[in-house]
Amino acid sequence: MGKCTYLIVALLLTSSLLAQPGKTVITNLDGQYPHYAALAGQIWKLAEPGYLEEKTTRLLQNELQQHGFTITQGVAGIPTAFVATYGQGAPVISLLAEMDALPGLSQDSLPTRKPLVPNAYGHGCGHNLFGVGSVAAAIATKDWLKQTGRPGTIQLIGTPAEEGAGGGKTYLVQAGLFKSVDAVLHWHPGDHNSASPASSLAYRVGLFRFSGQAAHAAAAPEKGRSALDAVEAMDYMVNLMREHVTPETRIHYVIKQGGLTSNIVPDYAEVEYTVRHPTAKGLEEVWTRIMKTAQAAALGTETSMTHEVMAGLYNLLPNETLAKTMQTSLQQVGGVSLTPAEVAFADKLRQSLVSQTLPPVSSAGDVRTYALGGITPASTDVGDVSWVVPTAGLSTATWVPGVPAHSWQAVACDGMSIGFKGMIVAAKTLAITAIDLFQHPELIAKAKAELDKARGGETFTYKSLAGERKPPLDYRK
Repeated sequence: MGKCTYLIVALLLTSSLLAQPGKTVITNLDGQYPHYAALAGQIWKLAEPGYLEEKTTRLLQNELQQHGFTITQGVAGIPTAFVATYGQGAPVISLLAEMDALPGLSQDSLPTRKPLVPNAYGHGCGHNLFGVGSVAAAIATKDWLKQTGRPGTIQLIGTPAEEGAGGGKTYLVQAGLFKSVDAVLHWHPGDHNSASPASSLAYRVGLFRFSGQAAHAAAAPEKGRSALDAVEAMDYMVNLMREHVTPETRIHYVIKQGGLTSNIVPDYAEVEYTVRHPTAKGLEEVWTRIMKTAQAAALGTETSMTHEVMAGLYNLLPNETLAKTMQTSLQQVGGVSLTPAEVAFADKLRQSLVSQTLPPVSSAGDVRTYALGGITPASTDVGDVSWVVPTAGLSTATWVPGVPAHSWQAVACDGMSIGFKGMIVAAKTLAITAIDLFQHPELIAKAKAELDKARGGETFTYKSLAGERKPPLDYRK
């Protein structure tokens, strides 16, 4: 074959990549499915806690490094967080990669309950799939940038400790990791396929500690001041307050300590509160009222009170410009096609679910119609990211339809082919969306204008709802 023939072939390949990048991405990722499924399965077995994802982050970083990414480790003072970068110049598009597991959800990849290790961690939110799927998308986008010679930068940001009071992304935002980013894309495992934009609930977790005076509960009760009474008084007032907050507000609490024995007046007790609201402003208003109940409880029981904010997250700020682009990509990719063996697995697994009204198993293959609006009744630290840079995400059917997050059933799906197939749907969608943004920078400009308008059209200064707290690196120890 002569030099001219090679040149013609190269030009045709480049032309095809520019004209139909989606088909190339889909073909390439289908070919890489066994490799990425194995990597996700390996991380599923590790199931590492938040801020302790040492082996997981190493696997993700090694995969990216082997494909030409430059790795910056330990960003924002978090040992397992990292930024992987390929390319030069604008636009800069970042993909998020979560990696932590949940306590008490260890489960084999079977349709019946069988913990691998009793009371151990398990990937009940599918972050083994989240991390690997985003890595696969970043590599596919990098390949397109390299083959076409297009300018721009693709990043993957490894984001630890999303669960519980971890709030990993809030500290990445505080550290300025997103200041030079033009758009952020992410995804999350689920039981359906959708890229419709929705908000979430702003969130704050606080620990209230009460100190009193110990005394013999029978011989000298008048000399005691019960810290447990203070906790119960606070809880009672908050429960009365529920009648006078908006229906969307969520308040949950748990008494962490309440004394050691019933014949001693408890001199120490503590209660943890989580508050959620559709807006950060509304959250602050409810939190102020809860603070008053804690102060009143201490005053009424003659105890003292201190409190600590353990985590705080913004509500998601949807970006319709990016969401429509992602919806188009998802429709091109399609949903998850299940084999007869996977359908049998799904049918057996669904027998363990409480709900009597389950969507059909075949709905895993559907892409939900695009719909604007709505609030997901949960919270995520992606919310903080969405307030500083245009952000869009999607859900894919990594779980059998009807399976909820944070369940052993989700863990089972996350460790087998149903989860792996949903992961590849997400990887394809993210990569095609990123490529579309590289090809059409006017979409990014429009998304930025939409973000400015959504924030009120004023200069926005990010302030964490967790305050000045540093990353709680030992919160899972």
